[in-house]
Amino acid sequence: MTTLQTERLVLRPWRESDAEALYKYAKNPHIGLPAGWPPHTSVEESLDIIRNVFNGPEDYAIALAGDPDTAIGAIALKLAGSSTLFPEDDTTQAELGFWIGEPFWGHGYVPEAAHELLRHAFDDLGLATVWCAYYEGNTKSARVQEKLGFEPVSITPEVPVPLLHDVRTGHENRMTRAQWEQLNAK
Repeated sequence: MTTLQTERLVLRPWRESDAEALYKYAKNPHIGLPAGWPPHTSVEESLDIIRNVFNGPEDYAIALAGDPDTAIGAIALKLAGSSTLFPEDDTTQAELGFWIGEPFWGHGYVPEAAHELLRHAFDDLGLATVWCAYYEGNTKSARVQEKLGFEPVSITPEVPVPLLHDVRTGHENRMTRAQWEQLNAK
């Protein structure tokens, strides 16, 4: 799997040795609950997440460039068959998802990481469209998507949130290759 780098960050494959760092940040209810997943309850649960959830071909741990061995967040492209935002057999689209530990909020790390993953999606993987969504009230995710240039597409009431046994209002946004190229024209 690829490792991606920005000026301040390294996006790299998850390792089993990341379980303690993952638990440190993912146990915080301010992280998972707005995104639709319960806080982690143990290092063992975080290890299971690394093995069985963060194991896709485009799942990355976010780390600071000065400390690439310590995961501080997660970012991923969900490809065909792993997103409900586009047809499951469509290999030209992906869904972007992300979060970062609370001590790292407000430093612009998520937009920086997401910008690099969008570059990778359009330039390296040749995708035509990248989707991104958030639940009503997740203002941090909404702001990141706005900063990146995602275009609002729909608002869906009563979206199931299975991991929390809940329903919420979902906001679905997208970026096409043409939009990406226009936003990044030199």
